[in-house]
Amino acid sequence: MKLSKYAKELGVDYRTAWNWFKAGKIERAYQTPTGTVIVPDIKNEQSKTYGVILYARTSSSQNKDLLDNQVKRLEDYAAAKGYKVKQVVKEFGSGLNDERKQLTKILQENKYDKIIVEHKDRLTRFGFNYIQLLTENRIEVMNESKEKDEDLVKDLISIIHCFSARIYGLRRSQRLKSKIEQVIEDTNNETE
Repeated sequence: MKLSKYAKELGVDYRTAWNWFKAGKIERAYQTPTGTVIVPDIKNEQSKTYGVILYARTSSSQNKDLLDNQVKRLEDYAAAKGYKVKQVVKEFGSGLNDERKQLTKILQENKYDKIIVEHKDRLTRFGFNYIQLLTENRIEVMNESKEKDEDLVKDLISIIHCFSARIYGLRRSQRLKSKIEQVIEDTNNETE
């Protein structure tokens, strides 16, 4: 909208609005080559905000307490950041499963400002960067890994877990995954 309309909507004199523009107090306002000052329509932009979605997932319904604790941490994080929470989504299912109904619904509807997850693997075990790209970087990870080595180790464990689950069944792969994690942890402790 033009600066004159902006001033009228705010109920201020055009000269006051002009002084604000010159002082840089009107966000994203710009002047065209012909001299007209354009101010973005803030009301329309605000009406397009949806709020954030808190997404929590555990692998099975036996972990209901872990899921509730995860949601509580996400709610505390959102409150600390000042986010308006639109929806809290709790889901049971494997991080390897790419057919989780609630996550699929969220991504298809596309009516959110951000999706907040506690860790990347709560959203998906593989392909997180693709999902981040397709959602236009609207996924926020609460506890992001600081070191690349840590991500690589987790990816390696996830790959082994995935193939073990397919070959030997889920229960046996869980034991194998635990053993591998213990060996890696012991190795890390020895190198330190």
